[in-house]
Amino acid sequence: MERSKRLQMTGFTAFFLSGICAISSGVIVSILQEIHQFSYGTTGTLLSLMSVGNMAASFAAGILPAKIGTRATVLSLCAGYCIGYLMMSSAGLVGLLMAAFLIVGLAKGCALNTCTVLVGSNSPDRTRGLSIMHACYASGALICPFVIAGLLKFNNRLPMIALSVAGVVLWIVLMMAKLPGKASAGGSGKRIQQSFLKDKKFWLITALIFCQNAAETSVTGWLVTYYNNQQILSGMMSSYTVTIMWGGTLIARLLIAFVFPVRDTFKALTIMGLGCTLLYAAMIISATPLSAILMLFAFAFAMAGVNPVAVAGTGKILSAESMGIMLPVAGTGAIIMPWLIGIVADNVSLQAGMRLNLLPCVGIMVLSLIISKLK
Repeated sequence: MERSKRLQMTGFTAFFLSGICAISSGVIVSILQEIHQFSYGTTGTLLSLMSVGNMAASFAAGILPAKIGTRATVLSLCAGYCIGYLMMSSAGLVGLLMAAFLIVGLAKGCALNTCTVLVGSNSPDRTRGLSIMHACYASGALICPFVIAGLLKFNNRLPMIALSVAGVVLWIVLMMAKLPGKASAGGSGKRIQQSFLKDKKFWLITALIFCQNAAETSVTGWLVTYYNNQQILSGMMSSYTVTIMWGGTLIARLLIAFVFPVRDTFKALTIMGLGCTLLYAAMIISATPLSAILMLFAFAFAMAGVNPVAVAGTGKILSAESMGIMLPVAGTGAIIMPWLIGIVADNVSLQAGMRLNLLPCVGIMVLSLIISKLK
């Protein structure tokens, strides 16, 4: 029991640090754009490459442990936070920065998979354990703009160096977890069950999470740049949009975990989708700092429960095999939408690009309604 508690705490700590490192990318990309005068298309490409790395980590986590072991896989991929942010602090070439965002994405995806297994396998109450884990991530995301703002007063590259150090700490935490050297043989000889691939509900939920990833990543990645562009929140004040968003996310996740348990999964998701759509529309037409902040907080609150509740809604479909397909496929939403916003911003306007993000918000609501009608 003592070992289980220790592994659970390892998952909480590592995911907290991952929250700091992963969510800081939205602020860091804005700093890099200002330093190097990148186009919106280049900025969107950097954000999308991080999501490519995040998705690739899911595939790598399923293949590499059988070849080099779980411990070596996790420590290799999670080193990406340290190496990637160090590259950002010193590189000015777009190609090197693209590589940096890619390996930061690998670390993000690996940390998610590893922490989910550590907490999910060692929590007496899995739902509560995973909810607390995601709250830890939100807590890390909540403080990162304050850390970056403080460091920017000294040097505009210091935040990347500090995030690289945070990546080293995360790597040490995982190293001390004493993960297995070889992949578990627990499923050896058993034929992998893939009946879920023929399940309509599986693909509808995958599409729903695709929309959630698209909408959320576009906001975390583009909103700082958008508010600067529109002069709604200027200077470092715009960087605190990330804190506002993750403050709403943290509160909502804690309420779902401890106060308001979800009873009708897809009815709840339909309401969340409707809330996301209306609040996002209000957010991008806001013209004053106060209204923009309030709408962002409310949007984050509405979006916070979509991913965990949707995954929970898979029911008996939930397995290592199904998640190995669902999460990477759904993760493409976080690649495609930020890239599309950048392309539209360059060719039309940033306002038009941000309005495009209404589509995945509507998608969450529509897909939830469709799933709720399935027998």
